[in-house]
Amino acid sequence: MGGVAAIARAAGHRVTGSDRNVYPPMSTQLEALGIELMEGYDAAQLDPAPDVVVVGNVMTRGQPVVEALLDRGIPYASGPEWLSREVLRDRWVLAVAGTHGKTTTSSLLAWILEHSGLEPGFLIGGVPANFGTSARLGAAPLGARAPFVIEADEYDTAFFDKRAKFVHYRPRTLILNNLEYDHADIYPDVAAIERQFHHLVRTVPGGGRIVWNAADERLQETLAMGCWTPLEGFAGRTVAAAHWTARAAGGVEDFSCFEVLERERPRGTVQWGLIGAHNMENALAAIAAARHVGVTVERAIDALHSFAGVARRMQLRGEANGVRVYDDFAHHPTAIATTIDGLRRRVGKERIVAVLEPRSNTMRMGVHRDSLAGSLAGADEVWLYTPADLGWDAGAVLATLGHRGHGRGDVDGLARDLAQSLRSGDHALIMSNGGFGGLHGKLLDALARRRATTGQDPTPPSSRAPASR
Repeated sequence: MGGVAAIARAAGHRVTGSDRNVYPPMSTQLEALGIELMEGYDAAQLDPAPDVVVVGNVMTRGQPVVEALLDRGIPYASGPEWLSREVLRDRWVLAVAGTHGKTTTSSLLAWILEHSGLEPGFLIGGVPANFGTSARLGAAPLGARAPFVIEADEYDTAFFDKRAKFVHYRPRTLILNNLEYDHADIYPDVAAIERQFHHLVRTVPGGGRIVWNAADERLQETLAMGCWTPLEGFAGRTVAAAHWTARAAGGVEDFSCFEVLERERPRGTVQWGLIGAHNMENALAAIAAARHVGVTVERAIDALHSFAGVARRMQLRGEANGVRVYDDFAHHPTAIATTIDGLRRRVGKERIVAVLEPRSNTMRMGVHRDSLAGSLAGADEVWLYTPADLGWDAGAVLATLGHRGHGRGDVDGLARDLAQSLRSGDHALIMSNGGFGGLHGKLLDALARRRATTGQDPTPPSSRAPASR
């Protein structure tokens, strides 16, 4: 919704908004744009009456501002509906859907198009470092060729529209990254999510293109329901339906260098600052989608060399006393496992300490608790945030992890305990889809205070116990 606000402001509208507990980077982005943000959902926020209210899907019946909106007959629309009507109808829409990787893939695609001089508009659920903002209106439309990249979420649209957001976007180019069970507060099972993805597939024209993960069985099932658009598959390994594949290169195994293959024919080598097989696959999808809008493979690969990453996606937040503290958005077992695997390939036998806040609605419902320990198995030590209102007992997860697993119910205590246990040379990987109570800064401060108080660094690498895997 912050991105929608930024686009509306760029289109010439006066924009105000309300929310609760907004945190960086979105809070600082809105402030820089001069968009007034009001705390809470009081009815008084509709005075004076706006010309139109764009309603986010966090809003429900019973909220004072929603009841006043309906009682007073003020025009309203959902964010996706407003975008479709006011922005996307004159654009070549490139949509990126999937359970994982949407933000990074959207950012990669937008940067490839920007690097190629196409000045794309975009709306992304994170802040790409190459742009410094999560949303942009882009170049003035020149027919259907003006590109707009949008992160296409399957979450429901609004309290008055229970369809998935992405059915509003009408893409000409669609990326389907993967499909797993998530959003358990909305969908009863994975079959229900597949149906929503198939609604999206139905909106792509016959002259468009669907770039899809050919190794994903759920996507295969979805496309088998019916597809009327040319398909172009990608995969991190060789599979029959994959047009695009890749392999590690440059003598490294963390995929910071990889070779792009089209039908097993080398097309070029990417050397960049990202790591992990998942990001390599994201890059393949972006290369394929960009070519559909006219960007050559060579130019796309050249753009990836200067891709600077995305805020909160394996972002190094700081280093204190030899401990590197990372911020990552991973909140689903698959994303957690692939994130740890990517870091492991980079750091080798150095200790990885994973710190997880089970914050998403699905996590808080305990849907993934049986697979959570396995997803964290690649870390040498695990700290699980277990607040009193978590909703399920994390004891079984910690028991499965054995001596490597620790639980803590308050952020300040977690920061303090982490600072005491971390050693010089460690990598503290903090994972949450929220602000985690400012844990990253609190941990870095605690590490710095420990140095100032004791005059000593944490335990040096030479005295560590062997890493367990």
